[in-house]
Amino acid sequence: MYKHNAKQLLLPHEFFMPFEGQLNPENRWCKLAGMIPWETAEERYIESLGNPNAGQKAYSVRMALGTLIIQNKENLSDRETVAEITENPYLQYFIGLPAFVQEPPFDASLLVHFRKRLGKDIINELNELLFLEEEQNSQSDDDAPRAGTTEGGEDASSKEPENKGNLILDATCVPVDIQYPTDSRLLNDAREALEEIIDVLHAPHVGTCKKPRTYRQRARKQYLRFERKRKHSKSEIRKTNGQQLRYVGRNLRIIAELVQKSPLMLLDGHQYRNLLVVQELYRQQLEMYQEKKHSIPDRIVSLHMPFVRPIVRGKKNASVEFGPKLAVSIVDGFTFMEKLSFDAFNEGITLQDSLERFKERHGHYPAVVYADKIYRNRDNLRFCKKHNIRLSGPPLGRPSKDPKVLKEQRKQEREDTKIRNGVEGKFGEDKRFYGLGLVMTRLQDTCETVIAMQLLVLNLERKLRILLAHFLSWLFSNQNGALCC
Repeated sequence: MYKHNAKQLLLPHEFFMPFEGQLNPENRWCKLAGMIPWETAEERYIESLGNPNAGQKAYSVRMALGTLIIQNKENLSDRETVAEITENPYLQYFIGLPAFVQEPPFDASLLVHFRKRLGKDIINELNELLFLEEEQNSQSDDDAPRAGTTEGGEDASSKEPENKGNLILDATCVPVDIQYPTDSRLLNDAREALEEIIDVLHAPHVGTCKKPRTYRQRARKQYLRFERKRKHSKSEIRKTNGQQLRYVGRNLRIIAELVQKSPLMLLDGHQYRNLLVVQELYRQQLEMYQEKKHSIPDRIVSLHMPFVRPIVRGKKNASVEFGPKLAVSIVDGFTFMEKLSFDAFNEGITLQDSLERFKERHGHYPAVVYADKIYRNRDNLRFCKKHNIRLSGPPLGRPSKDPKVLKEQRKQEREDTKIRNGVEGKFGEDKRFYGLGLVMTRLQDTCETVIAMQLLVLNLERKLRILLAHFLSWLFSNQNGALCC
């Protein structure tokens, strides 16, 4: 059940503090509270609940969304987030409490439910609203002609609007919190998971039939003997993988026999999911072992997070990363999610969709798109040429023999590279300060929510800096006026 709150935003002086005094309206959390479209978030939040009149009373969207913003902005764990909210009256005001309370407003485990209900689609929609609001505030109220009309007031809907503005595109991998995968470790984890399942399925038959032999002690000794060595030869790795594969295959056959006597309903959800994952993991590892290869489509690299895939990035410090691939666009310093997938994809396919979304926001295409070479395929170049968009980078074909033309092209490439480096700065800022460098959640949908939330926090910080710049500009102009008088 969800109770609609018509007044989502309290003013700072309306927040009751038992030790007297009032909140400072210039505090960053008070400023942030006034920037977020809580009403739109509440509408989408109620839709995600299904029937809002069923079940026990749900927490407000102000509390759910505000808590996640605090967590990602301060880069805290779930328990640390609740502790900070309990100790700080500004944070309690930000999540919508009418007065300061000395007890935790909710349990830390509820943050998982907040992340599930506020999916990436809701967060991305709020991200768009933040940008549109900032764009409307930045537009002047002069007599400029409206979109779709000419200066003489004639209808120009049939005429393609002039391209304006810039669009920066790039992609990165967002690492998740998993142990570096090796085949022997994955097979050992699978074997231990199957042994737990065998214990549960055999439990109703203790004393009536003999427990199947799994050789678990011998298998563990063989794995630990291999794992204690600092370096492993190819023959040792193959021998250990073969041993663990045979143990896993034997356990799967034992489970197939036990299922004839014990129903799978004895397993909890975690154990049943592990059984399904191990069956696919065993098939992949057996195929790679028999064919002596080291790659396979949709390879499972974590038993507990089977949706994670290896993403080959070719970086110096890590050629392969494990986590979703994120394609983003940057417009006027604001960052938007273009595509997020746990499967590897060519980021060049996102360019045309990004340009169409840019046109939906602004009513026209950008004049220039700054992107690296992977975006410069023939389809994208043809699309940009059709809509009179300049795509950064050298033209296709052989370099010009004219020294002046070649010099101008290289100069333009250097300028484009300087501008495109802005997206690398955004990635660095988000990975250093807001948790994009390592996502700690364990579920696929919560991982996606956290990544979308980090982009939202990044844009909120951008709005705060713009607000501060406007305030300093106003203060400086007033001081100059006072000096002139």
